[in-house]
Amino acid sequence: MDLFSRTWAALRAAVARLCDEDFGRPSGCTGWLVRDLVCHLVVDAQDVLITLVTPSDREPTRDALTYWEVSDTPPTGDDPLDALTVRLAAAYEDPGLLKFHLDDVGSAAGRAAALADPAARVGTRDEVLTVGDYLSTYVMEWTLHHLDLIAHLPDAPQPPAEGLSRSRTMLERIAGGPFPASFTDTDALLIGTGRRVPTGAEQAVLGDLASRVPLYLG
Repeated sequence: MDLFSRTWAALRAAVARLCDEDFGRPSGCTGWLVRDLVCHLVVDAQDVLITLVTPSDREPTRDALTYWEVSDTPPTGDDPLDALTVRLAAAYEDPGLLKFHLDDVGSAAGRAAALADPAARVGTRDEVLTVGDYLSTYVMEWTLHHLDLIAHLPDAPQPPAEGLSRSRTMLERIAGGPFPASFTDTDALLIGTGRRVPTGAEQAVLGDLASRVPLYLG
């Protein structure tokens, strides 16, 4: 729960530091500018709020790892929801309005998460998870999107180290094996999710994992 709050606060703070020109730069998400990614974060925050007030009395059907839909096919940007996000982001026109909306809805999502019972069960995407597992998935979501946000902003603050470490551990468990010890947490996440192509040297030390990554999480 605490790591959810720290990674989410760090991501929102990174967005708050952006200048208007940064919103027109590419992000680490295929086909999305920074403004499109920030708009997606608004939708994510709304999803957190909706899910936390959608209790379920069913047994959990997913956990923090099995929550993800894993594909070996990279996103194309043609998904209807992705296209809607781009149009919605463009409609803001003033980046300050997008910043304000994320701060407003994002702060509410953060407060709701802090008040939630980790053992409670909630429904989302026709599945049931404990609140603790649900919020754990967002540690990786926030961390990966923090890396996406700063992909072309070298002076921007990095995600929290503990969020990078936890996300790496989660991705290794999903992939079924550890990344080489020589990989930093950031490199493991970028290469493991297809956000960066490994160098020849990196590819050589991936070993058996080379046939299982990248993994595209949805």
